[in-house]
Amino acid sequence: MRCNMLNVKSFLRSEYSQRLTGRDLEDFKWLTRIFPFKVSPYVLDNLINWEDYPNDPIYRLVFPVREMLTEAHWRLLQSANGRAAEQAAINTIRRELNPHPGGQKKNIPTLKGRPLGGLQHKYRETVLFFPAAGQTCHSYCSYCFRWAQFVRMDEHTFKARDIRDLVAYLKAHTEVTDVLITGGDPLFMDNELLAVYIDALLQPGLSHVLNIRIGTKAPAYYPQRFLDMAGDGFLRLVDKIRRAGKNPAIMAHYTHPRELETPLAVQAVQRLVNAGALLRTQAPLVRPVNSDPEVWATLWRRQVQLGMIPYYMFVERDTGAHNYFRVPLIRALNIYRQATARLSGLAKTVRGPVMSADPGKVLLDGVLNVGESRYFVLKFLQARDAENINKVFLAVYDEQAAWWDELNVLQLDNAADNRPSEGRAKRIPIKG
Repeated sequence: MRCNMLNVKSFLRSEYSQRLTGRDLEDFKWLTRIFPFKVSPYVLDNLINWEDYPNDPIYRLVFPVREMLTEAHWRLLQSANGRAAEQAAINTIRRELNPHPGGQKKNIPTLKGRPLGGLQHKYRETVLFFPAAGQTCHSYCSYCFRWAQFVRMDEHTFKARDIRDLVAYLKAHTEVTDVLITGGDPLFMDNELLAVYIDALLQPGLSHVLNIRIGTKAPAYYPQRFLDMAGDGFLRLVDKIRRAGKNPAIMAHYTHPRELETPLAVQAVQRLVNAGALLRTQAPLVRPVNSDPEVWATLWRRQVQLGMIPYYMFVERDTGAHNYFRVPLIRALNIYRQATARLSGLAKTVRGPVMSADPGKVLLDGVLNVGESRYFVLKFLQARDAENINKVFLAVYDEQAAWWDELNVLQLDNAADNRPSEGRAKRIPIKG
């Protein structure tokens, strides 16, 4: 089943565009020249409250809004004279929006000296694979940290057109246990093409690959993908992975509990769970969409009820409209704590708030008071350099900091009383 998504042109021709005010519609036309836009009819028909769309969390989730650009960016756009000048302004703004957060270009591996642009290998056990046909989505999230994949700037695109590079790389790297097929959304591909990639990972020479992960938001944005004949075909692939002795893990992206309120969304999850697929859920904390502990508590409670495993609450990455979506780290920690305090132990598998930063996945684990000084307590859950995994360290408490690069990271350098000394503070020796 293929979703007839709406792009900018088809949305402007649709009756939904008439629901926007004149100002919002004009802003939409400008913003969609900078940020990618695509939305499924399912989202438009079922998830957005059009009576109050400016304040609706799902509208904010999929539609770009004026506040995503700074006033300086708007002045640059509006001062551009002519199509060429407008495009130059658009390209300038895109470059200023940090299209490759977390050192993604450093993650590109090589094979016999040749870079493999459709792969990323940052953490020792896990390789990311970006199939070219999966570098789109059923709907684009306005906060997407991979937005640069979708705006036709080739230097910012990760995509693989041939599975053979992945297979050859995996055969040369037997430390890899997990392959994450990602995008975009790999479940935008039809089952026949997805089967080509799955079959390649099931060959005998890759017995060290134990887990095949699929990163997707299709259960939220297009649950029909898992129903009827299309769903039958995908479930056969899940079963094939299981029968081959490997673990099929669905990394499902849910941002708001409304995405689990429709009958179709529930049916999709039930089919996947009943077929033996393991669904782990994750999403970023984003200010206008889900920056409320009750939203997260409701989301995680419902996920556990349906048989899913809450996995990560991410901090919004420093890319795209980060200044609009950002939530200070201390507020993120409080939201996480207040949300998990309302849940049973089954939902406390979730880790957060977590930053997927250049050196690794960094968990904000608490606040430490030492005399009159305060510190963030941080821990590496994953690291570019494996020696840093599980390392616990400190950063100076900062109420405004919302990302890794804004922190002043310290180390404990006085073993006698285990007290951090800001006066003699050193940068923690983080490799990578």
